[in-house]
Amino acid sequence: MTDTGTEPGLPRGARLGVDVGMARIGLAASDPDGLVATPVETVPRVLAGSGKQGSPSAEGTTADVKRIVAEVVERFAVVVYVGLPRHLSGKEGAATADARRFAARLTVALAAVGERAEVRLVDERMTTVSAHQALHAAGRKTKKHRSVIDQAAAVIILQSALDAERAKGERAGELVEVRTVHDTHE
Repeated sequence: MTDTGTEPGLPRGARLGVDVGMARIGLAASDPDGLVATPVETVPRVLAGSGKQGSPSAEGTTADVKRIVAEVVERFAVVVYVGLPRHLSGKEGAATADARRFAARLTVALAAVGERAEVRLVDERMTTVSAHQALHAAGRKTKKHRSVIDQAAAVIILQSALDAERAKGERAGELVEVRTVHDTHE
């Protein structure tokens, strides 16, 4: 450990965790040293219409993506970890494709405002189940914890990524890189 409390080679700065759902997005954040994940809020999901969701572009950035970008700016976040919901077998499905599209849109939106925070996809298998179990164990009724379940899942996603950072001394997950039209015409 260095005197800043981070692993050697990893720059200091807050990290965000994002649990992307069809109706809501859970958001969690860490301290600047990346030690502890805490819940931030549940953001209503905005589904882009007419096929726009699949094509990452800065124009037409939805309110949910704008809210996460604002949180990155406010917290000086260096990484955003987006949960990647694979099947238990490890295969990818429709929810995985949706999370990848969302992460690509977030990457483009961050670049459009000059933010250099990385967006990384991390395995989130079983996080919502774990979050439900933790809230139930804490005495929260199922109907009443719906408003915080996404935040709890985001905390689990982020804490897992933080633990992986400490264990390996490098960022967790898969870096999201969006190729633009200019990149493909070299």
